[in-house]
Amino acid sequence: MTRLSNSTLAQVGPPVGLPAYDRDLVRIGVVHFGPGAFHRAHQAWYFDRMLSRRPDMGVCAVSLRTPDVRDALAPQDGLYTLVEKEAEPALQVVGSILQVIVAPEDPSLVFRRLLEARYVTATVTEKGYCLTTAGDLDLDHADIRRDLERREHPSSLIGWIAEGLSRRRRHDLPAFTTISCDNLSDNGLKLRRAVIAFCEARGDRELARWIESEAPFPSSMVDSITPATDDALLQQVRSALGLEDAWPIQRERFVQWVVEDQLGADADLFREAGVTVAKAVAPFERAKLRLLNGAHSTLAYAGLGLGCATVFDAMNDPRLAGFVEAMMREDIAASLDAPELDVPEYIGKVLARFRNPAIVHKLSQIAWDGSQKLRFRLLETIAEALGAGRRVDRLVVGVAAWMRFVVRQTRAGAALTDPLAEALAAVGRSCDDGEDDIDRFLALSEVFPPALAADATFRAAVAQAYRGLGSDPNVVLAA
Repeated sequence: MTRLSNSTLAQVGPPVGLPAYDRDLVRIGVVHFGPGAFHRAHQAWYFDRMLSRRPDMGVCAVSLRTPDVRDALAPQDGLYTLVEKEAEPALQVVGSILQVIVAPEDPSLVFRRLLEARYVTATVTEKGYCLTTAGDLDLDHADIRRDLERREHPSSLIGWIAEGLSRRRRHDLPAFTTISCDNLSDNGLKLRRAVIAFCEARGDRELARWIESEAPFPSSMVDSITPATDDALLQQVRSALGLEDAWPIQRERFVQWVVEDQLGADADLFREAGVTVAKAVAPFERAKLRLLNGAHSTLAYAGLGLGCATVFDAMNDPRLAGFVEAMMREDIAASLDAPELDVPEYIGKVLARFRNPAIVHKLSQIAWDGSQKLRFRLLETIAEALGAGRRVDRLVVGVAAWMRFVVRQTRAGAALTDPLAEALAAVGRSCDDGEDDIDRFLALSEVFPPALAADATFRAAVAQAYRGLGSDPNVVLAA
């Protein structure tokens, strides 16, 4: 079958959406490192929306290592199809990516694009920032050590940004704006600090001071579920377009990009494209962590105990759906201070996402790594509620359900996917559905902060929920 490309784009008809601008007029203004599925479903889509207003926001996508994206998109002139997975799906051809470069193959071209860019964005995962556990640049990281010795052929994101800014300074050009789009708290601050530390480590103190004073690194937050491309998607796109697309992308319709307001005159351009330009990103991160992720964990552990397999299944159980909504609206919302976010509206959107029948989100997967996730998703909210004298009986249900999950998995001889799997299995084996079960779990200081574990109100609430989930979950979920 004929491939999707500039020359065949006119063959695509409704209901597939097409670029709302003349691609011949588009110029590269964005360099993006890490053009995986999420970037193409998220930032590239936003830039596509900007191009109908500003033709200088085309994207040069840079792969730091593999040629897969380049090999798929180059024959298609960068075009690809985005499918929104909903009960009624929507398809759109995205045209914002004009070029894909494999950095090790042509570093000089990457540097040329960095000299032209207004923005540099990145989705390289948390590991790609080469940070220590404390959040500082790891100067012992193999890629960083290598990049400190060679300017012409960087291998790390940090090396590319530092040398790109160095060349702009030498050419008397203003610094580009760098936006991290990875799920890393304070990502802009951490990236800025890492780049400055890198420059200082290689002796470029003047460059480091110039970056400190001239280079914007706004923090950002991104959100949208992006399932992997599969054969069903390839066939769906082939049938809709009448053309072959080597690498279409799918995501839920909900999409969110919050960027700290360091965009200057371009802030309105981003807003018009649907980006939330905010004074502070942290309140949005906290809302996502507590409302979305906290509810997810509660649904996962309680839902698995009731025999549900997916988030959609769990939300089709009236007991669970009603319980989680009440917890979000009455308990978690009270812990949020987010003046730039309409919290009730956001909760409504999260609940709608949970009910999306086209997204298969397995509860067993959400249940992974509970020992690491509970503190941020539920325990901090519980501690704040206790300090403020608010009720915690609903908030602790996810914690008690996690305990029940650990015991159930251990008794069944099933593996636990968790960094503390061995310690949790030992606790699970020792539990006998008695009062001592709670003591055994709360003694895990790696999970429960000592002050919280010792709180009498918390202990009593967890114990009550734990007993109820083991005897009559309906009573617990009616709270």
